[in-house]
Amino acid sequence: MMLRYLKRHPFDMEGLYDWCYVANFDDIRIPKVLKLPRGIGTQLKSDIDKLITKLLKAMPLAFDNEIYFSRADKLKNQLATKQNTALEALTLEAKAQDVSLTITTQGDYQFVALNGEEPHTEESFELLDQKERDRFEQTIDALEIALRGLIRDLTEWEEGYSEKIQKLNSDVTLDVITHFIKELKSTYKSYPQVKEYLSELQSDIVENVDIFLEEGTEQGEIATASLDKKLPRRYKVNVLVSRPKDEPPIIVEESPNYHSLFGYVETATFKGTVFTDFSLIRPGALHKANGGVLLMDAVKVLEQPFVWDGLKRALRSRELSLTALEKQVTMTGAVSLDPEPIPLDVKIILFGDYRTYQLLQHYDPEFAELFRVTADFEDEMPRNVNSELHYARFISSVVHDNKMLHCDKKAMARIIEHSARLAGDQNKLSLHSAHIANLLRESNYIARAAKANIIRSSHVDKALSNQLSRVSRLQESVMESFVNGTTLIHTHGEAVGQVNALSVLSTSEHMFGAPNRITATTAYGQGEVIDIERNVDLGGSIHSKGVMILTAYLSSVFGKTAKIPLTTNITFEQSYGGVDGDSASMAEFCAVVSAFSRQPNRQDIAITGSMNQFGEAQPIGGVNEKIEGFFDVCAIKGRTPEQG
Repeated sequence: MMLRYLKRHPFDMEGLYDWCYVANFDDIRIPKVLKLPRGIGTQLKSDIDKLITKLLKAMPLAFDNEIYFSRADKLKNQLATKQNTALEALTLEAKAQDVSLTITTQGDYQFVALNGEEPHTEESFELLDQKERDRFEQTIDALEIALRGLIRDLTEWEEGYSEKIQKLNSDVTLDVITHFIKELKSTYKSYPQVKEYLSELQSDIVENVDIFLEEGTEQGEIATASLDKKLPRRYKVNVLVSRPKDEPPIIVEESPNYHSLFGYVETATFKGTVFTDFSLIRPGALHKANGGVLLMDAVKVLEQPFVWDGLKRALRSRELSLTALEKQVTMTGAVSLDPEPIPLDVKIILFGDYRTYQLLQHYDPEFAELFRVTADFEDEMPRNVNSELHYARFISSVVHDNKMLHCDKKAMARIIEHSARLAGDQNKLSLHSAHIANLLRESNYIARAAKANIIRSSHVDKALSNQLSRVSRLQESVMESFVNGTTLIHTHGEAVGQVNALSVLSTSEHMFGAPNRITATTAYGQGEVIDIERNVDLGGSIHSKGVMILTAYLSSVFGKTAKIPLTTNITFEQSYGGVDGDSASMAEFCAVVSAFSRQPNRQDIAITGSMNQFGEAQPIGGVNEKIEGFFDVCAIKGRTPEQG
């Protein structure tokens, strides 16, 4: 009913947005959130995917051509020339002093004293006089100092070369990407968040251009380790919530657990390693209902651990923080994402029974502050011409929404009559729409099975009969006990001290009536009325109250001047499962008076109803079930003309 009401009333669509998560290139653990007008989030995702697809094709071409090779070779040759010139100069300087600069098998530079054109051996070097050996050692020491300085220069030159290559790569990358980014910035010029993201995206692609060039390598595989395996993960746009143009965000969450309500972060596996990123963030019902309405069953919310506290926290802070549930229930400090929170603007409707509402009011002081509007729905409404017309419209709407066959007038009248029966009052109609909808579905099925083109009253009757047959096992068992005589009852003649009372038995889906024999006996005593059910703990508090009212009335009538010199015992015969309610107090009174006076009661009738201390009969409930139950037993025992 609430859902129909919300969908049929105008909804302000201007305050609705798409919500997207994108990579935070400064701190990948804190994904950035983008707030975009409806439809723009999906468009941005598509445009970024197209951009990356183009770059995956364009980048390898830009780095695999003669122009790039020529510029890179020029830088490489410049470095090589500079290195060779410096090494040759040091080599010539060493040779002028009879020292050779060689490279060892380990790749290190080494100075060796020369004996003519050949290096000195250990033996030949030892044959030199001390002065000559000292000269060689001093010369080599000086040359090694010069070599160390040259090696530092070589390292600096290589670093400079790397920077120039990086600059070249950046220039080539910018040449490729600038045009595409400029077009996108023009497209999204009205969205500052998107323009800022595009600038950051461009800078990151320039710094990580290898992702686009290393297809087939492990780094490339890691970059594209996603379900589609086509686009680098860090450049995806995760559209968390996308708003259709004409659909208001009215969400019914049937299973409000922590993940389904607040969202969660999935994990993926690559070569045995579990990882996650912003593209694996999944929305919850609060994300989907943001800017709109979320409906939930209060009992289901309270049943799930951490959900109620999380819901209150979100409503207090007015933002959705996607915190991993594991952090709340464990003491570990596992690395996980901490996405930027999303501002929350949502109307939450909790529906449930009155008891749940009272418990929340009593035990949670924040409940009244967070949920300020209460709507108490009636179970029934007055039955008149106008309400019957509205009820017929409701039936038609259920038929239309579920694409059922339409009902003819008699079928419509039969359903309205059944609604009055559910209300237990011929002047009321039941508002339990789910029961009526189920009846319509079954009637529609029966009508279609019969190849009818409309639902008739006979189809409704058949559906009601089928429903009864599925839930009437207990009723059949009770009636069987009357058939085989297990339960004793008289529906003919007269008897002293006994009367047929009427009770209503119920299961979760069915109520039915049946007669009970109430008996009363008297003996000399002090005017007590002994309730056997109460004494053996089979009587409920309301039944005990009814017996006490009966006792008070008897005392007021027969004991005004002296105590009644009798003790009366009353009981429900063959009652083993407990008795409650006061609607048997009039029947108990008749049984007691019959026992007092020794005057018989008729057994072909049954009595129901409670009484007050003045002996006045009070209204009863379950009248249909009680009448039908006694009528069925009379039919079993053989009806008299007075019984119908």
